[in-house]
Amino acid sequence: MRFALDLRRLASPLFLLALLLFATASCGGGDDDNNPPPPAPQTVLSVSGDVTAPASLTLAQIQALPASTQTVSFASGTGQQTHTYTGASLWTLLNQIGITTDPAVHNDVLGKYVIATGSDNYRSLFAMGELSPDFGNRGNQVAYAETINGTSAALTTTDGPLRVTAPGDIKGGRYVSNLVKLEVRTATSTVTASGGGTTTKFQLSGAVTKPATYDLAALQALPVVTRTVGTTTYTGVSLWDLINAAGIQTDSSVKNDLLGFYLVATGSDGYRVVVSLAELSPDFGNQPDIVAYAMNGAPLTTTGFARLVIPGDGKAGRYVSNLVALEVVSAAR
Repeated sequence: MRFALDLRRLASPLFLLALLLFATASCGGGDDDNNPPPPAPQTVLSVSGDVTAPASLTLAQIQALPASTQTVSFASGTGQQTHTYTGASLWTLLNQIGITTDPAVHNDVLGKYVIATGSDNYRSLFAMGELSPDFGNRGNQVAYAETINGTSAALTTTDGPLRVTAPGDIKGGRYVSNLVKLEVRTATSTVTASGGGTTTKFQLSGAVTKPATYDLAALQALPVVTRTVGTTTYTGVSLWDLINAAGIQTDSSVKNDLLGFYLVATGSDGYRVVVSLAELSPDFGNQPDIVAYAMNGAPLTTTGFARLVIPGDGKAGRYVSNLVALEVVSAAR
């Protein structure tokens, strides 16, 4: 009897210990309690559209790209601002992902654009031609840090963790804060090329209230501007003034709706390029682009009666000769 009683007394604490070990194991106990696995990296930027490998990037992946620091100034609703940002080149980031182009189309990348969108769905549009180092070379960044009083730190929650920059813009409308999405697209156009040849007129159409057709006499009747590129002086009309006079059909209920518009310039042979309207607007890029009808004091000849000229571009890929159409487009939301 005493032996049986001792077994019962011994069994009781062993049973309790077994229950305790079972409960501990069931609750995920063990040595790993003091060293939990690190949380998975959080994606901060989606890159999609006409790219070879759509991606969801983490902050660390963006920071791993070649970095640069730039100081920018622009006007805002609270006055003039100056910031020193550190980040990755927007052009480099997109090329790392891979911009889809058709090798059979000459300068196909110049017919594309990218839309930068913030977490509040605010957006701005950049033509690939203004980003490319070969053409506009604007130096836009995907910024993730700012230097204040000599110390670089992550962007505040107001602007970050990411913000796209627009160096050279007069106002800060294209500095999209809380950047969450980049989408590469190919421009759409309703214009049919004429198969090549020297042109005598072009159409201004699309999202404008007053479409028009221009020949040489109609252009010469407008205010004259000149632009010198290297040793060449072009005479023509302001591209922005021409478009603005046609009445751009923006939506007043959408903040800075103009920043989602672009222009497609088409030559008689079907060659097309994109210029963002923000590049042209005096409030933003303020580029001095013109539709030229004379060069060094003489009429244009083999390049047609009118030629698009982008004086600030490093190469002349966006100089559309034998112009047949200028079409204003609001990028689809």
